Parts: sequence; structure tokens; C-alpha cells
Amino acid sequence: MRRFGRQRSLALAVALLTAATGALAGCTAMARPTPSQVAATTAMPASPSPSAAPSPAVTPVEAAEVFSTFTVTDDTLRAGGALRLAMFNVRDAEAQITPAVYIYAKNRPPRYTWGSPTLYVPRLAPGGSPPWFMALATRDGRPTLLTFVKGDIWQLGAMTQLLRGQDPPDVERDAEGYATSLRADDKSVTISPQFMGPLHATVAEAGETGVTSGLLAQGPYTTDVAEQIAKEQATFKLRGYSYDSIFSAGDYPVYALRTRGGGALIQYAMTRTTTTTVELEKSTEDLVPVPEWARWLFREPVARRFLKTTEIQQYATLVPKAGTPAPAHIVAHSGSLTKATGGP
Repeated sequence: MRRFGRQRSLALAVALLTAATGALAGCTAMARPTPSQVAATTAMPASPSPSAAPSPAVTPVEAAEVFSTFTVTDDTLRAGGALRLAMFNVRDAEAQITPAVYIYAKNRPPRYTWGSPTLYVPRLAPGGSPPWFMALATRDGRPTLLTFVKGDIWQLGAMTQLLRGQDPPDVERDAEGYATSLRADDKSVTISPQFMGPLHATVAEAGETGVTSGLLAQGPYTTDVAEQIAKEQATFKLRGYSYDSIFSAGDYPVYALRTRGGGALIQYAMTRTTTTTVELEKSTEDLVPVPEWARWLFREPVARRFLKTTEIQQYATLVPKAGTPAPAHIVAHSGSLTKATGGP
């Protein structure tokens, strides 16, 4: 197996947005994206019982306001091509993807029509890990799962689209409408949230082997990727190149909610780094072809000596209750090329 200008006035940002849409009046001033915190992946507290819980860190009413404010703000910024201000709205994986979206569209990113959200708000105690919640809403008719996180302010941290034909997740909620979050090391499901990314990376790189066999369903985002990597390695080897594609869970936060029947909905992100290098002793070529899908960022048909691309891939996976023979399966995905570099 392979190895795996904040000093610019925040008041100015709010003024610009308020001038563009009255819906933002009175909103909290924006801040730069809050860096990913490793603690967010390891300290998701289990929800206490409703009768014993203090006032939750975030309520469904507040969550609805956060979603509404984000969608209005995001549309305004996209209409104006305001990438710098858009970065105040996002964090974590979305802070890596957002610049790529604007660059790819030459600063005219697509605008979306959003439907009313279904909110999954965990009953989190104040003072613990950063408050967060998920929302499921249609974006141009496609069901989309979003996770919002509060650092200094509320920001979008993750977003995935449900795969075609996939039913919405059946998240368990109590009598007051609150969901239940899972700790990172929760063992009541077949794959603990903290291991979801590393296990997925293993399957995507090497297929189902050893301890990973049967844990994650085969498909286009798992075993098919491993097959594609193996084929690319063989093809490039014949031409005198080395080729490798590595997935890493990094320090992106992982968010998990209990589903009915004792399973979990887990949302997480991974980085995929692909490197193609000329092996000079085996090749008469000195140039690496740049694939069509990367030329919008690298802007050349070939790179000298090597080409390295970086993608951010986000997933939502349904994991069954521990002891269940069925594998976990991916239900939502989104991703983007975020960086491409090559030799001089």
C-alpha cells in the first residue's frame, strides 16, 4: 500500500454587502476563514438527553437564519465576482475550493437557486467544540448537503451534492427536532468517524484489500478510482514516466450525525495529489502532457519534467450500525482541482 488584508476593515465588508442586499442588515461582521482545527475531528461531544441538556449552542431558528444569510450573501458576491469577500463566507475544504470556482469561471462563478432547507441541528452543549449543523436543500434542483461551522462567525465548511437517485439521509431527531452528533471515536457504527477518511483513502488507492474488505461499498468513488490509478500507472510506465495518486484525510474536520436504526451520516474531505514525472533514464521525452481537465489552471499543454495536481474531494457517507454486515456507502460528493504545478 502506498503512503498515504484581515486588517482590511470588516465594517467595509459588511457595508458593501448591506448596500447590495437589505437582507444582510444587522448581520455579524465577516472574518477570514477560520483555520481547520484538529480538535474539530476529535472532540465532537455526544448529545446529552434533552431533559438534562443546557440551552443548546445553536438552535434550529438560528440555523435557519444562518442558511438564509449565507445563500443571499453568496449570490450577491457571485454576481459581483467578489472573491476576496467570498472568502469571508467559507472555511476548511470550502476555503480551498472557492478560489478555484472563481478562477475557473474567470471571476464570474455560477449563481444558484436554493430551495428551503431541511435542518439537522445537533444538540451541542455551549463551550465545547465549535457549534455546527447540517442543512439539506436543493441547489438548482439538486439536493445538496451543507455543513456550517461557527468560529468567530458562521461559515460554510463543507458542501456535497447527493448522488443521482439517492434518497435524503434519514437523520434521527428527538421530540424537539434536534439531531444527535457522534464522537470521533464512536464505536457504535462499523466505521468510527475519525477513521472514515483514512479508510476511504485506502480503498481509493489500493481497492478493497485486507482489513478494508467489505467495509466500504465498491463504486465510482472507491474501487473504481483504484482501478483508474492502476491503469494510469501502467500506461505511463510504458512511456517512461512514473505516476502516483495519493489520497490524504489531512486535518479537515469530520462531522457525524446519528441516523435511524443506529447508523451514521458522516461528512468529510480529502486531498488527492497526483504526480507524473519523467524518468530520464527510461524516457526519450522531457515533457509531461497536461490533461484537458487541468489546463484551465496550468494553462499549458505540457509541463517540463513533472506535473503535480491537487484536488479537494468532499464526501458524505452512510455508515451502518456496528455488527451490520452491509458496507458503508457514499451518498454525496463534490470536488475540484485546486492547484497544478509543473517543472520550468
